[in-house]
Amino acid sequence: MSSIAELFLNVDTTAICDADKTTRVLDSGIRPRSANPRIAGPAFTVRCRDDFLPVLRAIEAAAEGDVIVVDGGGHEIALAGELFARGALARRLGGIIVDGGYRDMAYVSTCPLPVYSRFVTPLAGTTVKLGELNVPVTCGGVTVNPGDLILADVEGVIVLDPARAEDLLETAGKIKELEARAIEGLTAGATLSSALKDAFAAPGDAKASFRTSR
Repeated sequence: MSSIAELFLNVDTTAICDADKTTRVLDSGIRPRSANPRIAGPAFTVRCRDDFLPVLRAIEAAAEGDVIVVDGGGHEIALAGELFARGALARRLGGIIVDGGYRDMAYVSTCPLPVYSRFVTPLAGTTVKLGELNVPVTCGGVTVNPGDLILADVEGVIVLDPARAEDLLETAGKIKELEARAIEGLTAGATLSSALKDAFAAPGDAKASFRTSR
């Protein structure tokens, strides 16, 4: 996973989506809540409804680098807050994404742990239901399987098949190189069309992906 994280440092979710138009993208209602939007790690999935005991269980059971992905049914009930973020940081987890509510923004907004949620609300759920861990879930309108690769940045959250991730990230890197060439042309005074034409002169699959994305 370290090599994936390193590859992601040089690209963004937009380039990955350009490389594969079928990429699973969480809907834009899932928004960053903390100081750090970037995520790169395997999904540790949770399914629960209006009860945050399963999220607590997940934080205790997940491995270092795992991303807690919570299918909360999109309900406006907080399923985690400051203590959960602090607990995840202590266990060196990769982030928390909740299709539901999150609270304690006074801390979370400055927290280095990536935290995403659909809602911010002070009203928390109960702690009586076990829920389900590491099962296929729906988060942000897309299916997330245990172990799927979760990548996120200021543009949004995407889900990749880990078997394809490295190839997609490498293609995304080539797309970023084409974008850099186009930017160089624009900076030098070229028109947008001529800058893009020069960028498209680069060989390889990335050129086709770039052309169809712009």
